[in-house]
Amino acid sequence: MTEPIRVIQWATGSMGKACLRAVLDDTRFQLVGLFVYGEDKAGRDAGDIARRDVTGVMATRSIDDILALDADVVLHCPRLSAPYTGHDADVRRLLESGKNVISINHYFEPAALGADYATTLEASALKGRATLAGTGVNPGWVAERMAAHAAAVCLSHRNVATREIIDCSGVPSPDYVFGSLGFGVTPDAIDLKNGDLAQTFTAMFSQSVAGLAARLDVALDAFEADHEIGLTSRDLQVAAGLIPQGTVSATTWRVHGLSDGQRRITHSVSWIMDPTDPAFAGKPHWEIEIDGLPGVRIAMDLVDTAPDGVRTKPEQFAVAAMVLDAIPKVVAGPPGLMRL
Repeated sequence: MTEPIRVIQWATGSMGKACLRAVLDDTRFQLVGLFVYGEDKAGRDAGDIARRDVTGVMATRSIDDILALDADVVLHCPRLSAPYTGHDADVRRLLESGKNVISINHYFEPAALGADYATTLEASALKGRATLAGTGVNPGWVAERMAAHAAAVCLSHRNVATREIIDCSGVPSPDYVFGSLGFGVTPDAIDLKNGDLAQTFTAMFSQSVAGLAARLDVALDAFEADHEIGLTSRDLQVAAGLIPQGTVSATTWRVHGLSDGQRRITHSVSWIMDPTDPAFAGKPHWEIEIDGLPGVRIAMDLVDTAPDGVRTKPEQFAVAAMVLDAIPKVVAGPPGLMRL
């Protein structure tokens, strides 16, 4: 019998816990370490945090504890940072210690952030003879895989667009909703060109555009950000608190990939707080639209099939599935940067 792959789970937010549970439930993997950010989780058994049986693996807030472990891969699942590259120092230390790293928020196509940036990350991976990759649903799947497959039925295409709508009204964390996502602020509080949110999502979704372009063999000249916000016409009471009338209740983060000055690829993600807003009501979770010969339109939704009492959302299960699928590939892969 082959030995299980030794896994370290990094962070236990909603996505991180979904990945942690998936690892604990799969006999192909053995949890050997758990990094957490909150003092309330430090020292607790991983099984307790994941609502699973006791594992004997205790959560730590010390990266030195993590670096000292023998492990095959780290599942890197922290919240987005501002700046977007704010987790790089930790990731480079993990790589240089000889641990492969899979991220759910970054490192899909690092060269989209600049050749020098990618080279620096690659140097750390090569130093530790480790592999760095990013995977997930968006980025990672809807544009890079689904749209790429859809384009295969076109003899030619002028633009390939992917759009996602995410209803955030049930997200309970005020810090995340009003801080990380930018809801409930006046419109002048969000700088759609140079602000932290704009820079973060431009960097993130430029990688989706770059990944799709690579698969379609489209040479890009540049990325063009084209972000928008929407304001609520009434007070909205959501899980995280109150979004007052006239403040931000929707953000659309959109990036175009340009080739010869033309928008060949478009990728947009709308985070919304009011699913009855006419701009978004009745629309699917994802849309793929190809202006080509022939044209293509695809609508897709995730379906909640979890048993009663299970609070994990469909998108969290989906990200965990993508991560588990990536683990054996990354562990077996050559040192450096990997495109999944």
